[in-house]
Amino acid sequence: MSHVNHHKNTRAVNRPGISLTESQEFYKTWAAGYDKDNVNANYDAPRATADRVVELFEGKTDVRILDVAAGTGLLGDALYRVGFRSMDALDANENMLALAKEKNVYGRLIQDFLGTNRLDIEDGGFVVVSMRKVNLRKVPEYHKLEPRMAALQSEGCWKQVSRDTFPDYCEGEDGIIFVYHVC
Repeated sequence: MSHVNHHKNTRAVNRPGISLTESQEFYKTWAAGYDKDNVNANYDAPRATADRVVELFEGKTDVRILDVAAGTGLLGDALYRVGFRSMDALDANENMLALAKEKNVYGRLIQDFLGTNRLDIEDGGFVVVSMRKVNLRKVPEYHKLEPRMAALQSEGCWKQVSRDTFPDYCEGEDGIIFVYHVC
């Protein structure tokens, strides 16, 4: 049943035209079952992403990371398991962040969006954004993501370190990881 829930919920929250309010309400109701749904669906994206981040940093784990769209902290937990200890979480949903806090792997939990606002983060750290690559094409709201990240770079907020596509992120789909160094 959870395997079905994972697919159904992922499609629902990424459907074209979903409003910001609707998506936040959706995550609010899904939060309690999110981890179980993903584990039961063999959702391997957090582990795959953590392994790839280790490769991107050439095994160096003593860097400060901001986990963007951290949700319940699945990626933070995976990053912790491979040695990262200096991480903060950014997510817009209070219920998801409350569950991320329980994992006890983040220093700070920041309830906010990655958008036009200046985030309360220290210079010198790294921002990690990971997702299914197909979302950049299929989810209309994601069409704005790369132009916004490029604008933040032009504004001197950060510098792109990598834009890395890799196989088998989730259910046979490619993943994409963006890593930025905060200026």
